[in-house]
Amino acid sequence: MSSKKYLFLSLFGLLAAFSTRAQEETTTSGTVYRGAGYDVTDTTLIPERRMEQQRDFLSSQYDFPSKPRNQWELGISFGSFNVSGDVRSKNIFTAKNPGQTVGFGVHLRKAWGYIISTRLQFIHGTASGFNWQPGTGYWGKSGNPWMSTGYGTGAPYSTTYSANPVFYNYKTNIDELSFQLVASLNNIKFHKARNKASLYALAGIGGSLYDTWVDALNAKGARYNFNTILTKKYANESPNWWNTYRTRKQKNTDLKQLFDGKYETRAERHDNRPWFGKERTYRTILTVGLGIQFKLGRKVSLAIEDKWSYTNDDLVDGQRWQEWPQPGYGGAAMTRDFDTYNYLSIGLNLHLGGKSVEPLWWMNPLDYGYTNMHKPVSNDCSTDQDGDGVSDCFDRCPDTPAGVAVDTHGCPLDTDGDGVPDFKDKQLITPTECQPTDADGIGTCPDPDCCDQPHHTPTCGDINSGSIMFTPGSSKLNGSSVSMLNTLANQMRQSPDCKVVVVGNGNGSKLEQQRSWDRVNAVINYMVDNQSIDRDRFIFQYGRAGNPNSVDYRSAGDGEEGPSNMPPPFPNLRRD
Repeated sequence: MSSKKYLFLSLFGLLAAFSTRAQEETTTSGTVYRGAGYDVTDTTLIPERRMEQQRDFLSSQYDFPSKPRNQWELGISFGSFNVSGDVRSKNIFTAKNPGQTVGFGVHLRKAWGYIISTRLQFIHGTASGFNWQPGTGYWGKSGNPWMSTGYGTGAPYSTTYSANPVFYNYKTNIDELSFQLVASLNNIKFHKARNKASLYALAGIGGSLYDTWVDALNAKGARYNFNTILTKKYANESPNWWNTYRTRKQKNTDLKQLFDGKYETRAERHDNRPWFGKERTYRTILTVGLGIQFKLGRKVSLAIEDKWSYTNDDLVDGQRWQEWPQPGYGGAAMTRDFDTYNYLSIGLNLHLGGKSVEPLWWMNPLDYGYTNMHKPVSNDCSTDQDGDGVSDCFDRCPDTPAGVAVDTHGCPLDTDGDGVPDFKDKQLITPTECQPTDADGIGTCPDPDCCDQPHHTPTCGDINSGSIMFTPGSSKLNGSSVSMLNTLANQMRQSPDCKVVVVGNGNGSKLEQQRSWDRVNAVINYMVDNQSIDRDRFIFQYGRAGNPNSVDYRSAGDGEEGPSNMPPPFPNLRRD
């Protein structure tokens, strides 16, 4: 009757969890959520350390948006807890007391990408069980509870030993804290917009405390009379203390009725293991598991999980001695395998976080790309207003004049990279050493065969020239660089009509050219975002010959013009 009651409660809990399923997921506008996991242009979802990439994405200077903040998962669970060892573990239906076979847990999980997340989990569990076959291997073992309660007496190899057959049993209380690496196995969906179920695997390391007890005495404090089981004739079986497998169910029933379920005797323990409170033993554990989550709403999910913990310990169930044909022969020998314990659970998970998207393992990282590739005919992806052969939804320069050659981004070609498109450039190939150029694309070197343009001379003497040095391989500003830029910002405020040319060095490999662009972009972004200098007061140049780890700046010459923003040359090669 008790088992049926617990089964009913378990099923009721499962139904209650499903009943909390949210209504169809909706956006703030009330429309049904059908993909497009979040608004990619919403900068409130982006942490400050990733805002630079987001700004470049929004200004079409970089192809990929920044990773948004994502919610934490807080979960609670309840389930079956048992030990796999030398004594058979019982479940909620076969145990003397169903409450001695259950566990509960709580965890906190955070995604670091669309596949990998980490989880901190605490579990408390109680496992119990008993063998339907008797044993005498406990004989002569110091600290064994069956010896101390009088079932066995004497010393090894003595002629006065006594080892009466007993039925091993145990109850173990375990507290575990572990840190796990969790991998979502089915997150990337090539043919679906969203995930409704998440299959995952986990592995981790942690520590556990356990204490184990034995039910060796009845309610009156006397030894159990196991002869009632040992001498009973089951079916066609003759009384035999080894017993046979086919009558195990009846023997289990008889033993369950015999035991009083009060585990009053401390089980055998290690003498060389740390004890906590003189009762608990600590073990470092490894844990692995598999689970599946079902999405009930944007903030709620249901999880079913099976997790195993490996203890490298053979006394979790209080028993570690092999049986021998006759007590006293062959000496003492431990059993072969260490004990493990298992937690099979069902849990409810909540998503925590304000300005954050859902945990990333629920989101399809291909969603944004597919959504923008396949739009209705009425959207811009089906049109090409400037007729340059690049669809408007991918065109970074949507107003290109007719007949002008463009690159893959729909922007006019700039063969010499001087910032002036070819169709406006009066000096199509300006040598690197003659750049920067003016608004007509003419370099600073006299060229009698071209346009005989004079050198630009600085007209803002209050703005000093300088060089910003970067750590090799990095595009992040350091303390000395920030100090120089703060000085430059003050000079620019005192000369509000002056522009500054920012020149990135490095024209070797593709990666070097891209890093040159990244560093110029970092300098200008700092001046705009941190010093509130108008972006139009800067002239963006990169890929020049010079020290590849530096960015030079100087005041612009009289009439010198140029773009304040340029598309990155090789965006897929960007590096911090």
